[in-house]
Amino acid sequence: MSTLSAFFETAKLPVMSEVAHALIRTLNDPEASAAQVQKILAKDPALTANLLRLANSAQFGLTRQVQSLDHAIQLLGMARVRAMALSDSMSTVFPEAAGLNRIEFWKSSMACAAYAQWLAKLADMDTQQAWLGGMMLRLGELIIAQRSPDVLVQIEAVPNDARMRWDRAQDLLGFDEAQVTAVMARYWNFPQAMVDGLQSASNPMEESPFSPLAGVLHLAALLADSPQPDPKAVQALPPEVVVALALDPRALVAQLPSNEALGLAGA
Repeated sequence: MSTLSAFFETAKLPVMSEVAHALIRTLNDPEASAAQVQKILAKDPALTANLLRLANSAQFGLTRQVQSLDHAIQLLGMARVRAMALSDSMSTVFPEAAGLNRIEFWKSSMACAAYAQWLAKLADMDTQQAWLGGMMLRLGELIIAQRSPDVLVQIEAVPNDARMRWDRAQDLLGFDEAQVTAVMARYWNFPQAMVDGLQSASNPMEESPFSPLAGVLHLAALLADSPQPDPKAVQALPPEVVVALALDPRALVAQLPSNEALGLAGA
């Protein structure tokens, strides 16, 4: 039995709502339609209200007010609305974690999601899958907090950039936050590509075959450590991962978006 399996024997996994489970099932269905997603979301008025509030925020820069789910899907696209809904659902099922600044945690998660989406677009990958993977990447820390709160405090010790968190977790537990998240993603029946990407996100070059999603999530987590977009942070990205994704390092620096363009203004 692996150390990670033993860890989950006594960990209590959060229970997703039926609406969230229905949305996850559409991720596994290439024939899923916008009408199907809208019908699922309409079953949860509170989630619908949150989605409309978010869609009308400055983050998306829309020139018209979004007044309904149908309108939101028309303007933002089914994939983005679905990803937003799953993000909202997951952020509410985890309890407060001692030793973790919840506001900073979710800001970091949203930054990782935004960078993952940007990188995925440059790599010609599924941008909404990358966004959702980036948002989920650190969720494993919330399970670690439940199971081993003292260990989480050590993992989160300042400075706590992504590389340091991964290394500390491996030293203390034998696995890291992303691998814990991968177990949850499998438990929640996310597509296998998502599970594989999360599983190897902390060290994507170790896995064969290479998972492009893991590579994108790895780079996004490193970029999310910077409070502002920073060309130096881009230049410091591991070149082997950049090459594996067929990205141009110079283009990454030249096209690095602002916080406003990433939807992180004020973060």
